[in-house]
Amino acid sequence: MGIGGVVRARGLEREGIRTDRVRWNLSVAALYEEAVRRNEGEIAAEGPLACRTGQHTGRSPNDKFVVREPSSEAHVAWGNVNRPMTEAHFDVLRTDLLNALAGRELFVQDCYAGADATYRLPVRVITEYAWHSLFARHMFIDDPEAPSESTHVPEFTVISIPSFTADPARHGTNGDTVIAVHFGKKLVLIGGTSYAGEIKKSIFTILNYLLPLKGVLPMHCSANIGTGGDTALFFGLSGTGKTTLSSDPDRLLIGDDEHGWSDRGVFNFEGGCYAKTIRLSAEAEPQIYATTRRFGTVLENVVVDPDTRALNLDDDCLTENTRAAYPISFIDNAVPSGQGGHPRNIVMLTADAFGVLPPIARLAPAAAMYHFLSGYTAKVAGTEKGLTEPKATFSTCFGAPFLPLPPSRYARMLGEKIARHGARVWLVNTGWTGGPHGVGSRMKIAHTRAMIRAAVSGTLDAVAYEKDPIFNLDIPRSCPEVPAGVLTPRSTWANGADYDRQARQLARMFAENFKAFEGGVTAEVLAAGPHA
Repeated sequence: MGIGGVVRARGLEREGIRTDRVRWNLSVAALYEEAVRRNEGEIAAEGPLACRTGQHTGRSPNDKFVVREPSSEAHVAWGNVNRPMTEAHFDVLRTDLLNALAGRELFVQDCYAGADATYRLPVRVITEYAWHSLFARHMFIDDPEAPSESTHVPEFTVISIPSFTADPARHGTNGDTVIAVHFGKKLVLIGGTSYAGEIKKSIFTILNYLLPLKGVLPMHCSANIGTGGDTALFFGLSGTGKTTLSSDPDRLLIGDDEHGWSDRGVFNFEGGCYAKTIRLSAEAEPQIYATTRRFGTVLENVVVDPDTRALNLDDDCLTENTRAAYPISFIDNAVPSGQGGHPRNIVMLTADAFGVLPPIARLAPAAAMYHFLSGYTAKVAGTEKGLTEPKATFSTCFGAPFLPLPPSRYARMLGEKIARHGARVWLVNTGWTGGPHGVGSRMKIAHTRAMIRAAVSGTLDAVAYEKDPIFNLDIPRSCPEVPAGVLTPRSTWANGADYDRQARQLARMFAENFKAFEGGVTAEVLAAGPHA
């Protein structure tokens, strides 16, 4: 290795990049130095590296494309999620991007996705930003028992160059931002966005394509394990509490976002966590909060005092989607192997901003399939420009933007695994109670933790249940440490008629959304949904 981590003996000829200024697998400290030297970020009080992502403070789903090519064309579910890009456009895009990198200083991380060695995917992440390289180092797995870095042969490569802008006329894109996935060439090209999450979710998209072909179910979920060895999964979209609720001091964390379920059990895809930090509380989320005070953590769009360098986790002036990326080892009770057994409990999280779903309900297998295909949550007023009231969001399998294959493929696999291993399934609402957003209040996290604790421990197996007449859900009548009135949402509203009206409206939204799946499910699954 040459001075400053530049590898002189090898370069990126394999990728077609012509430069000898490559910094390969730099350490956390070295990447800090590079990020500060290049004015990419600042070191905040207590040690985290604070960076900003510019205009893109979240993913750009409308700018993501899958190349239509012979090896994958028949498998991909083409449409609004998997927008096709021609091979001709991709080839021009690749040529232009590689030409723009000639002689440039670049950072490389050779790593792996997948804690189970049987299904591990060797990946290479090439970035122009040092802090993106640090992000990749945290998110993916560095296997100390793997072959030396000189023999690492990546199966897929991600090249992320925010300064490169796409040309819609030349590259077939929607604008100057692009995320292009080519399964045949095993290559992802990212340009025009500094949001680091695009790197992580590109690899997740690839795993969602590859693993079902090997009999493994890829899942957008967090996972933890109890002292008795019982694994639990937490499905949910952003903002529903996947990371917060799986980071339980009384259970061991397997991972906070992406997992596979094989014939042997559950395994984490990643080596780190990517947690939302807006309004984090040291009392409610102590483990995640502590990571924002550590050297090594990368903070995205968190406001830092210009004089004291102190963090303000409550400030959303840049975005609601502030983030912290850190190695999973920063969580004291993380599982080093990143693996667990077959789940005994599956929790489907939703943040219902309409305030009408129960805080917890037990799902029969057919209902589990209905709600997995629905993937419901709600955006709240103020989180998007022009959004003045709650907006229902349905994301199939709780991860539609990352599913290259038909959603029914993933749902069928989940149903088979639930049946084979006897997993119990729960729907948990972490959203509003006592009224919609702006009227009611957010569900107390202490109550949610108590309900989940009762569910995974088996305590809720022994209580009485009642059927919700609108949402067709089985609601427990009692739960330790939770007031009985909280469990039935209608009783928390000041006016029962207002609740009924709002609940029926949401039920109709469920029914309208599910029309897309009616032809591919059994009558039992169809009947398990809400009754509008």
